[in-house]
Amino acid sequence: MFFSSCLVMLSCDTEAEAFPCLSSSSEGIPSLLQNSLNSGETCPEYLEAVLSPTKLRSMATVLMCRRLPRLSRVTAFSTTAKRKAERGSSKSKKEKRDKPGAAKTGTQSGATIQLLKPQDYRVLYNPAAYAKGRAGSQQHVDRDGSQALGDTFTGPGTAQALQTFPTASSRALAPVRNALPKPKSSTLLEQTVLASLDKEEAEKEKREVHNSKEDPRTFQKGRPEYRPLTCDSAEPAQTLPAEEGDSILQSVAGCEGSPGILTDYFLKLSRLPAERRAALVSDPRFSALCHCAVTAIRLFSTPDLIQILKACVPLAVPASHPLLNACEAEFCRRAWDMGLEQLLLVADCWRCLDRSVPSYLGILFSYANLHWKDLTLPQFVQLLYIIGEGRRSPADLVQKVESTILKHMDAFTLEELGAICLGLFKSLSGISEHVMRRIADRVSLQMEDMSTYALVNVLKMLRYTRMDHLPLMRELGRVIPARIPATNIQGIMHITLTYSSLHFFDEDVLAAVATSLPSKVSYCRSKDAAKFLWSFGCLDYEPPNEEEFYSSLIKQLHAKLHEFSKFPEHLLTALLGLAFVKRFPEELIDLALREEFVQKTRGSKYELNKDLFTLGKSVEIECPTYRGSRLTPQLCQEFTEMVSGFAEREIYVRPEIVEATSLLESMLGGPEYVKNHMILPHTRSSDLEVRLAADGRPIPFNFKDPVTARKLKDVGVSLTDDLMSQLIQGRADSQSPTEVGNEARIPRQERGDTTGTPCLGGALSAGATSQAEPKPGLWQPGQVRLALQVSNRNHFCYSSRRLLGLHCLKRRQLRLLGYVVVEIPFWEWFPLLKRTRSEKLSYLHYKVFCPALLTRAG
Repeated sequence: MFFSSCLVMLSCDTEAEAFPCLSSSSEGIPSLLQNSLNSGETCPEYLEAVLSPTKLRSMATVLMCRRLPRLSRVTAFSTTAKRKAERGSSKSKKEKRDKPGAAKTGTQSGATIQLLKPQDYRVLYNPAAYAKGRAGSQQHVDRDGSQALGDTFTGPGTAQALQTFPTASSRALAPVRNALPKPKSSTLLEQTVLASLDKEEAEKEKREVHNSKEDPRTFQKGRPEYRPLTCDSAEPAQTLPAEEGDSILQSVAGCEGSPGILTDYFLKLSRLPAERRAALVSDPRFSALCHCAVTAIRLFSTPDLIQILKACVPLAVPASHPLLNACEAEFCRRAWDMGLEQLLLVADCWRCLDRSVPSYLGILFSYANLHWKDLTLPQFVQLLYIIGEGRRSPADLVQKVESTILKHMDAFTLEELGAICLGLFKSLSGISEHVMRRIADRVSLQMEDMSTYALVNVLKMLRYTRMDHLPLMRELGRVIPARIPATNIQGIMHITLTYSSLHFFDEDVLAAVATSLPSKVSYCRSKDAAKFLWSFGCLDYEPPNEEEFYSSLIKQLHAKLHEFSKFPEHLLTALLGLAFVKRFPEELIDLALREEFVQKTRGSKYELNKDLFTLGKSVEIECPTYRGSRLTPQLCQEFTEMVSGFAEREIYVRPEIVEATSLLESMLGGPEYVKNHMILPHTRSSDLEVRLAADGRPIPFNFKDPVTARKLKDVGVSLTDDLMSQLIQGRADSQSPTEVGNEARIPRQERGDTTGTPCLGGALSAGATSQAEPKPGLWQPGQVRLALQVSNRNHFCYSSRRLLGLHCLKRRQLRLLGYVVVEIPFWEWFPLLKRTRSEKLSYLHYKVFCPALLTRAG
């Protein structure tokens, strides 16, 4: 069996393909060999490999060349253990539900065999990829066994597949171990492995197949009215013998024949066997036929010209072929004399041929605008599909599109609603909240009857409009977890991204994603891996299988390094998501902060400066041992000025912050005692900084004039009961201000980061030394520095008190620098803004002078 593994290993391009899951035991020996050693058995294949110097040298080379990326993991403030304790019995129930095989095996790790993976693979169309997922038992089968089955794909010139078999499933592994002592080639091994799969595993494999070109057309199968509007490349036709094709091509010599005969030639050639059609494009006789058609292009009737264009689809005529150039020009010339049905059919043919035709689409949209009242429901949906595939949004159609959606809302099928949302999303078409809410209302009521593919398209548009729809999200949380295992990787990514974009936290959905992802991670593009990491980091969620989840995604980022030169934003997105949950892969960070990569980000169409700034400064604070690339001081200064300018215009002037600053100045003795600024500019939110001496007196520090600063140094105002009585207009008893002041706590306090009403014990010893730490001379002994956080709803998950990842990162870094974080959460402060001045002063006094703080400081 080990010899069989070696054959596969030596066929792979990289060590990651050869050994996708090296066991952590026995210094990296593959698990299959380790099992053989543990059992005391010596198989003949292993002896043969050892006794053969060539084979032994090949195996040793792969094992010795294994590279392990370095990963910094900040553990001082790890919340994993406390989060697990917080889950309690509910987590035990969840594990029983999500991992039915967990009781039978003592480990989640498993050895896998991966067959050869083609470089640029295409997956075949299979309607099961977006089939309904209501049968929970089918999608919940043996997550430790058949769950690991990956996608099936084919590549140019090959028909090989990638499969993964964990050792926990003896049912899947046994045929490999017993049936193939000495395969002749990886092809033989592949055929035997595929033959050993039972029907259940084969069906599960098919559900993963996904083709992005065919799936958007599913809605067309729902009504017969779509047939005259669409070019169905899968439409069955009677196959002609290959000899008839040769006869047709022979008769082309001399370009004789009427347009009708030429049309008939194309139709007959399109019905040849697939292998014969594939060779036609390079056949000089077919080129001569195309030349004849181009020469006579204006002689064809419009129906005949459409038939020729339709025939080009099964013939796989290249998008840049001269015949298609001539057809496009002729259709643009005739467009205004054609009917809407013909125009839509031609547009669909261009889509099937993967040819960009902006001029033709412009004419189509103008024609549709003039004949809008004549559009039938299928024509309208097909038009939106064409708009989406053309990535164009006609501005003059927006209002008409919205009114037509509302008119036919109850008549659309669920697949048509998905197609409408996808068309609007791809074309970046705006849509009013009212229309989107109507769509969401209907989907939330019929979600179980909707295919996962159509549902994902609705979620894309919901995300694009940034609209909250609680009934839909709650129903999604009930329906989607059971469908996750059968959903393709891009669909899972869009589901996850919807939750993070809308700041909606649902642990059941995220846990289902985390459970399914490791077995599918090899299908992630760099974009997919980045969005997964960003989403989980944004929601500050570390799943129960966090190490497996994060290590698999980080490994995939290494495998996709070549994509980051073209898409630098994906690497920054991924690294920020990791930073939110205190994970810093040093090799990837070193790449992202190199000068040449920074220059790539500066040339990107996206604004990446803030992300670079956040990543670079976070590494300085949280990774004191990091020795890789860093942002230059000049660049950091540029980013700081950029962020500060934005804060002065947009953040410092917010009413809740202005009010808090003004009241603190009155309470503490003047503007010298409080500073409204960004202590950590890279976190892009403001702090109200207050400093207290050991005896609890406020310390002045916010001076613009150095002379004044020297005179007032160490001069503080003692806040006696009498002074407070004057400040709050005669009320001397400083009572605890609001009922929520003591009771309301930000959830992370229970998970290891104290961020509620602070009691401040031990806060000054919170941080390891850091390169970004303030200079010792500026930090007085016994001094307490408070960082008051006047938060708003955008800092938290939707309708909850769970901080988002960026704001968790900020509070963590403030503590590392020795600050005491004092929360002034929106659910306490915003209601007080409408109350009396005395109530607000009393609340702020309680926040700044916490009794526990005064006791400890004294």
